[in-house]
Amino acid sequence: MTVGESNSPPSAVASATGRAAAPASSRATGWIISAGVFVVNLDLFIVNVAVPALGDAFDGSSLASLSWVLNAYAIVFAALLVVAGRLADRYGHRRGFLLGLAVFTVASALCAVAPGVGWLVAARVLQAVGAAALLPTSLALLLVNTPAERRPRAIRSWAAIGGIAAGLGPVVGGVLVEADWRWVFLVNVPVGAIGLIAGGRSLPDARPHREGPFPDLFGAVLLTLAIGALALALVKADAWGWSSPGVLGLLVATAVLAAGFWLRSARHPAPVVELPMLRTRAFATATFAALLFTVAFAAMLLTSVLWCQQVWGYSAIRTGLAIAPGPLAVPALAVLSGPVVSRIGAGRTAALGCLLFAVGLAWWAVALDTAPHYASGFLPGMMMTGIGVGFALPTLVGAAAAALPPTRFATGSAVTTTARQTGSVLGVALMVTLLGAPDGPAEALDAFRHGWWAAAATAVLAAATALALHRRGTAARA
Repeated sequence: MTVGESNSPPSAVASATGRAAAPASSRATGWIISAGVFVVNLDLFIVNVAVPALGDAFDGSSLASLSWVLNAYAIVFAALLVVAGRLADRYGHRRGFLLGLAVFTVASALCAVAPGVGWLVAARVLQAVGAAALLPTSLALLLVNTPAERRPRAIRSWAAIGGIAAGLGPVVGGVLVEADWRWVFLVNVPVGAIGLIAGGRSLPDARPHREGPFPDLFGAVLLTLAIGALALALVKADAWGWSSPGVLGLLVATAVLAAGFWLRSARHPAPVVELPMLRTRAFATATFAALLFTVAFAAMLLTSVLWCQQVWGYSAIRTGLAIAPGPLAVPALAVLSGPVVSRIGAGRTAALGCLLFAVGLAWWAVALDTAPHYASGFLPGMMMTGIGVGFALPTLVGAAAAALPPTRFATGSAVTTTARQTGSVLGVALMVTLLGAPDGPAEALDAFRHGWWAAAATAVLAAATALALHRRGTAARA
C-alpha cells in the first residue's frame, strides 16, 4: 500500500483516486530506486577506469596508494552492509534510502574536489557508508510497493540494474575521464539530487520495526579493521618484504581481529554475520566460491585497465570501449544460464563459468605482449571472462540464497555480498603486490603475466569449490 492510499479519506471517490494513483506511485518508486542503485553500481566500473588518470593527477602517487581509492570503499561497504540493512529495518526503509543517497551524493562531491589521495580515500569511505545504506533499503522499498505476484520479476529487474551499469561503466568512465577525472564523481551529484527531491515526495514507507536487539556496530568495526589490515599487508609486501616486521605484524593483527570478530558474532544477538548460516553447507560453499571468484574478477578488472592504458598507451575512452564487450555479455549470459542450471545443476554451471573465466585470463597471459593487437589478443580473453562471469556469479549468488529459508534470504544475501566485497579488496591488493613498480616494458609484461596466472588459479579454486555444491547434492535447480 502506498502512502497516498493510507492517507485517503474513507470515500468512494478517494478510494478510486488512491487506486488510480498507485500505479503512478509504483512507477515513480521504481525510477527513483533504479537511479540510486544504478549510480552505486556504476561507480565501481568508472572508478577503475579512472585509476591511471588519478596517478597522473596526483604526482608521485604509487599504485599501492591509489589502490585504496578502490579498497577503502569496498572494505567499508562490506562491513556496514548488514548493519545498515538492520538499522533501516529498525528506523524505516524510506529514511534509510534517502539518508544513504544523501551521504553518497555529498561524498561524491567531496571526491570531485579532492586535492590529494588522502582526501579522496576519506571521501570514498563516506561514499561507501551511503552505498551500504542505499542498496539494502532499495530492494525493501521496491518489494513493499510491488504486488506479491510481481515480486520475483521486480527482484530480477533490480538485479539487472547492476548488469546494465557494468556494461555501460567502462565506456561512460572512459568518456568522463577523458574530460576530467573529477567528472567520474560529479556525475553522481545531479542524479542524487534529483533522486532526493523526487524520493522525498514519492517514496512509500512501511512502519519500522523497533523491536529486537541493536545491530552490532563494534563487530562491523572489527571486520573493517581485519580486512583493512590484510589488504595493507598484501599491498606493502612488495615494498617491505613478506618477512618484514611490518607485514608480519599486520598479518598477526588480521588474525587477532578476525578471531575477535568471530567471537563477537557468536555472542551478539544481532551480529554482522550470523554464524549458524555458515553451518548450512550449501550456503557456506556458494558464498566462499563467490568470494574466490570475486578475487579473480577484481584482479581482471584492474589489470585490464592498467594494461590498456599503461602498456598499450590507450586513451581512457579507448580503454572503456576495449573493456566493454566483456561486461556487456554478462546480462545476456546470466539469463541464458537459467536453463543450464536446470539441466546440470548450480554447482556445475558455476564451475563452468569459473573455468571459462580462468581460460580468458590464461589467454591473456599467453597471447598478449607489449605490441597492441586487440582483436586477436585482448578481445578473445575479455569475451571469455565476460561469459564466465555471466555463468558463475549469478548462479553462485542464487545457490547461496536457495540454500536458506525465505525468512533468512535478505540477511543471507547481505552476507554473500559482504563476502564478494571482501574478495574484491583481496583481488586488488593481490594485483598491487604482483605488479609492483616494473622498470620497463619487459618487466611490466612479466608482472602482468604473473598477475593473470595468479587470478586464473584463483578462478580454478573457485570452480573446485563450486563443484562441491554438486557433489553434496545441493545443486539448486531453476
